[in-house]
Amino acid sequence: MATYEISPLHGSGAKLSRPVELFCFALLVVNVVFLATSWVQGSWLIGADGTAIFNDFVTIWAAGKMALAGHAAQAYDWTQLKSVDESIVGSVSGYLVWPYPPTFLLAAAALALLPYVTAFFVWVFGTFIVYLAIIRAVIGDRVGYFLAAGFPAVIANALVGQTAFLSAALIGGALVFMDTQPIWAGLLLGLLTYKPHLGLLFPIALAVSGRWRVFFTAGIVAALLAAVSWAVFGSESWVAFASGISHSLVSDGSADWGKMQTVSGLIRAFGGGDTLAWSVQIGVTAIAAAAIAVVWRSSVAYEIKAAALGVAALLAAPHLLTYDLVILAVPLAFLFRLGRAHGFQQYELAGMGLACLLIFVFPFVEAPVGLAAVVVTAALVANRALRAA
Repeated sequence: MATYEISPLHGSGAKLSRPVELFCFALLVVNVVFLATSWVQGSWLIGADGTAIFNDFVTIWAAGKMALAGHAAQAYDWTQLKSVDESIVGSVSGYLVWPYPPTFLLAAAALALLPYVTAFFVWVFGTFIVYLAIIRAVIGDRVGYFLAAGFPAVIANALVGQTAFLSAALIGGALVFMDTQPIWAGLLLGLLTYKPHLGLLFPIALAVSGRWRVFFTAGIVAALLAAVSWAVFGSESWVAFASGISHSLVSDGSADWGKMQTVSGLIRAFGGGDTLAWSVQIGVTAIAAAAIAVVWRSSVAYEIKAAALGVAALLAAPHLLTYDLVILAVPLAFLFRLGRAHGFQQYELAGMGLACLLIFVFPFVEAPVGLAAVVVTAALVANRALRAA
């Protein structure tokens, strides 16, 4: 593996040590081999018998089909959505709702114009390429492609065709363009409202730092998307979405709590009640919001602010599964950029490696180890912020 120098845009920087290079390369090889093996063994997308495998993307494509047929509101009814799912993959025993606002039905309907398998690959690899480009832009060097592709959460998202590549690209892109191209940053944040719980803390950061062009652009884009979806799919789709929010937040207890990578999920996994779980989650969100307000009003390096917002967004989110941890690559990339430009703190690279390792071991333990990875990253950011202050 070659040793890369940081882009002149961010200073001379430090070289990657050989162990770090080998660790990153090993993660990349694991991702590629795992995907290839899953395809050959018939455990990814198409089974050994040639039929499609039930995964999260089935619901995206099915909801798009229902929207194209003029039944957008019915996509929020599990019994009707399930029948479309089963027309694609056969009998379905699981419970997988359509949790997104009607704005995302615009994208789902576009995907449903394609055959199912084609749509899956267009979606997964299309959003993956955008994710790679954004992480490369954050780091400012071609090594960003290498690090982004090797991130362990990539597999969790690619296997099920979920949305985390898009979410990471929107959050990372908004942070990259925040100062240089505020209109573009606002546009990306407006698009992020397809998963509104991931953007809870962005208005606070924008308001306390006076980035009003980003703030108002995001609001206008979000309003326009809502208006277009209302015009295309009708008000019934919004009524159905609002009535199904409790299912989206899995407060009905139907979720496997070991897969939920949130504070509330951790409490439920250990037998805590819904009231306790939500109380603690709200408390953590409030602390994260206060921390973002302080950091974004301070004079610390922008990389610290961006990393803090990226990781705080994950801590504040009430619903977070393993594939969503692709977003953690964004704050890690900003920390990596800062470290290469000004030197890494003691144990900082080891902490990044630990966060990756925690995500990597999830399939073997099915516990909230992803939450632990977020907490480790938050500790690295807090250490940077305190030292800078």
